[in-house]
Amino acid sequence: MAVYAVGDLQGCLEPLQCLLEHVDFDPGKDQLWLVGDLVNRGPESLETLRFLYAMRDSVVCVLGNHDLHLLAISCNIERLKKNDTLREILQAPDRDELLAWLRQQKLMHYDSERDIALVHAGIAPQWTLKKALRYAEEVESALRDDNLYQPFLDGMYGNEPALWDPELHGVTRLRVITNYFTRMRFCDRHGKLDLKSKEGIGSALPGYAPWFKHKDRKTKGLKIIFGHWAALEGQCDEPGLFALDTGCVWGGAMTLLNVDSGQLHRCVCDGKGLANDVPVTLPLPAPRGEVRH
Repeated sequence: MAVYAVGDLQGCLEPLQCLLEHVDFDPGKDQLWLVGDLVNRGPESLETLRFLYAMRDSVVCVLGNHDLHLLAISCNIERLKKNDTLREILQAPDRDELLAWLRQQKLMHYDSERDIALVHAGIAPQWTLKKALRYAEEVESALRDDNLYQPFLDGMYGNEPALWDPELHGVTRLRVITNYFTRMRFCDRHGKLDLKSKEGIGSALPGYAPWFKHKDRKTKGLKIIFGHWAALEGQCDEPGLFALDTGCVWGGAMTLLNVDSGQLHRCVCDGKGLANDVPVTLPLPAPRGEVRH
């Protein structure tokens, strides 16, 4: 069995299919890990969801901010933004089936055998692995609870509070957890979030740094696969960390990682969500330091 992880799809189905064909992906025996943001901005959000749902037994998925936005819109169409490409999903005859599946997905996946975590944006530097899993489960439980589902989605939007406090409660607590897992790029050494800066590492405000650069990060040594940050262009020199969002929907590329070998496969895209060339296999990366086994 081969396990592959792919960066943000954002409704770009053709590059994904090209990459899976390139590695001879077999849903009968292989697994595909998704870092979230399955939909939105690209041309085939509905087709992407249908494709993944059809092979759902071979898929491990964590939710991104665009996926949660879709769920929120499904409860309140007024949240639909000008540049969203989600209306086709909302009008589809199988929308309820697709959204019910999406609602069951995780915020964080941890493979204990490989000692590797899969998240959309990252893991708060002040959280241990154990705490991160517990906090992710709080949001996952709210998504699956009919009584909490809509109140959570209604209160999900917002940048405040910007700092985690274990004494937070209710929807406010869930919002902060969600922001760390699905929107985080920069934070200060205490974990206070800057959710406005979206460019590369050099754009950090004074006192802030990428979440993975803080020297006292509690998950150092844990391998982490993440997406969300297209401006990194897949470059992350922290040992054991893999940045897979290479900006397919913006004319960059879609990147597929062989989780066990570290081999990368990349499909250059045309800025319209389509493959611009045949996928290529990149040279194996040089060793990037010891990680925990």
